[in-house]
Amino acid sequence: MADASAKTSGGNAEEAKQSEAKKQKRKSPMTPIQVFLLNLLIVITVLWLLFGYVIGAATAPNNDMSPSIKSKDLLLYYRLDEAYHAQDAVVFVKNGTTYIGRIVAVSGDSVEISDQDHLIVNKNQVSEPDIHAATPRFEGFVDYPLQLDAQSYFILADARGGAEDSRYFGAVSREEIRGKIVAVIRRHGI
Repeated sequence: MADASAKTSGGNAEEAKQSEAKKQKRKSPMTPIQVFLLNLLIVITVLWLLFGYVIGAATAPNNDMSPSIKSKDLLLYYRLDEAYHAQDAVVFVKNGTTYIGRIVAVSGDSVEISDQDHLIVNKNQVSEPDIHAATPRFEGFVDYPLQLDAQSYFILADARGGAEDSRYFGAVSREEIRGKIVAVIRRHGI
């Protein structure tokens, strides 16, 4: 019995030596610099994919979304949203110019701005507790009531006084929307 346990412990020692020898043979053929460069390449590829297709970045062009977004703030927006909803803040391009604004009406809605400077969607006055200014109608640009087509949105800036938004150029199509704002990075005035 003692002879059998000696063989077993001797066998375990032999197996441990063989396992250690295999581990030493498995050393990476790459130098530490090569490993670093490979990891750097992977990180750059992931960032390129992330910021090329999933996340976009833009700078707020003006104070039209003040006080929540100020001029020169860095905006990160999510590009892969399939549908946008009322109250989503978005980055969009209209006539070659980048704008930011808040969706107030979506496809199928009827939009009007009353003579008393109230936003009316589907014949109901919209309560906007975060908007501290009236919503004046810009005469001569959009005919009200405006019925939104499929895949189109009515977008207004939060600072309603003189901002260029859907009151000026009409509905914004889905193709013109770059993405939904997910983060605002203050660049000054903190």
